[in-house]
Parts: sequence; C-alpha cells; structure tokens
Amino acid sequence: MSRSCLSIILAAGEGTRMKSAMSKVLHPVAGLPMVCHAALTAAAAGSDRTALVVGRGAEAVQATVAAALAGTTGEVSAHLQTERLGTGHAVLAARSAIEEGYDDILILFGDTPLVRPETLSLARDALAAGASVCVVGFRTPSPTGYGRLIEAGGELLAIREERDASEAERRIDFCNGGVMAIAGEHAMALLAEIGNANAKGEYYLTDIVEIARAEGRSVRAIEAEASEVLGVNTRVELAAVETLWQQRRRPPRSGGRSRSGSASGSRRRRRWRRRPAHHGPATASPAAPAACRR
Repeated sequence: MSRSCLSIILAAGEGTRMKSAMSKVLHPVAGLPMVCHAALTAAAAGSDRTALVVGRGAEAVQATVAAALAGTTGEVSAHLQTERLGTGHAVLAARSAIEEGYDDILILFGDTPLVRPETLSLARDALAAGASVCVVGFRTPSPTGYGRLIEAGGELLAIREERDASEAERRIDFCNGGVMAIAGEHAMALLAEIGNANAKGEYYLTDIVEIARAEGRSVRAIEAEASEVLGVNTRVELAAVETLWQQRRRPPRSGGRSRSGSASGSRRRRRWRRRPAHHGPATASPAAPAACRR
C-alpha cells in the first residue's frame, strides 16, 4: 500500500535582501520560480498535497505553485504566517493540513530549489522503516557555524548548535541541511511540544529531534550533496544557485551519483566557502545551506 504524503513549503520570508517588490521565492532559477522547484521536487517524490506557508505576496505564490503543479493530483493550499516566531511556528501555520492525517510529512524551504526528488524519497523511506523523524544533512570540510548532527548506532540523537557543542562535537562535519520528514501519526504531538525557552523566544523545528528521542522514538539522518540545501537570500546567491543548476543539467564526463547523493567526478570535491549561521552578508560566499534555519 502506498503512503500518503503532505509537503509543507516554508515560503513566508520577507526577502528584503533581494531588493525586489516580488516575493523572494518567486525569483526564478532556470526560468522557474524557486518555490516551484521545491513543489515539483516534492511531487516527484510522491507528495499528494502541497501546503504553502506564506507571508507577503501570498496569493501570487499560491497561484504560481498551483499553475506549476497543474496536471498533477496534488492540491495546493496557502497558510498565512502572521508572525515570524521560528521554523517550528511556521510549520504549525499549516496545522489544518497536518491534521488531515498523512502518513509522511515533508518540510522544505521555498528558497532552496536544488533539493533532489531522490533525497526526499530516501527521507520517506526512513519513515516507512519506522523513524518518526528524518533529517537531511550534508558534509562540509568547514562546518563552523552549522548545527552538527550527533549520531550513535545509526540514530540521530540531537542537532547541536555550535555555541552549545563540545570540542569533539565541533569536529563533526555532518551538518543540518534544514529539510526534514516527519511521520504524520506523530507530527502534531511532536510539534506541539516545541517550546520557545531560548534567547530569541522562537520555536525551533530542530528541537523536534530531542523531543522525539525523549519519547523513545527513532530519529534518523540521511546525507545529501551540500549543494542541494543551498538557500537563497540575495541576488548574488541566486546567481550562484543558477550556475549550480546549469552545471547539474550537463552530462557528467564519467560516473554517476553515489547512493549517498554525492556527485561523482570532478564536481564531487568542489569546495564552496559557505558562511556560518543565519545567511550572513552576501560578500561572505556565493550561497549558504539552508541549515541556518532552526
């Protein structure tokens, strides 16, 4: 029996650094709005419905995604996030969709257009195998600033922010990529447990890992290519992601992609200087993983 799937795409960011009147997620990569890349990727991974968490330009975002998904069986709904209180709060803006009862829930970002369907399928496979939560991670030789994925015995124990990490944990090169999958039967209970007892008073989706672990539930992490989780906040970053997309479309000289999702051949070891958390200034690097979203 196939598993039903809801994809929640967080697309409420103001995008002020794009210096544009248009919603950030509607800026195109390869001629297609970034948010549509996310929606089509989720659909290719078997998503039955798309719930857009939106802010500025909500109607335009919903109409654009609905047009991109025309011909598929998936419904598109928009859920307004009126306050910016963290990623956990943003996901709960789509509460009505979550409560409809899907087997799998995928959480993506509307400004992260390079995620592959195969990666989302692997995350869903982890849920089908019994995990309550699956986090998409990436490896980098320069992990400073990113949340580290702490694993033991094949289980993800925690996402440790750098300021809270021990010296040993800071040497870990496996980092949080932001994209996540949650088992629908546990989703509302786990999300409801996320609190805001932190310096910013925000609700961090990453807290769901330790909440699930405290309840004795299985939490897994899968590895994606670092470029898949690059987020866009500026036009410089948009251009960098466009370049990566065009490179991806070119046939490789030899080899293919490994099962871990890393590209083979000369591109595999390409190193980007990614800035640390919170998508720092555009001068710091071409683009940065979405890992900074907590």
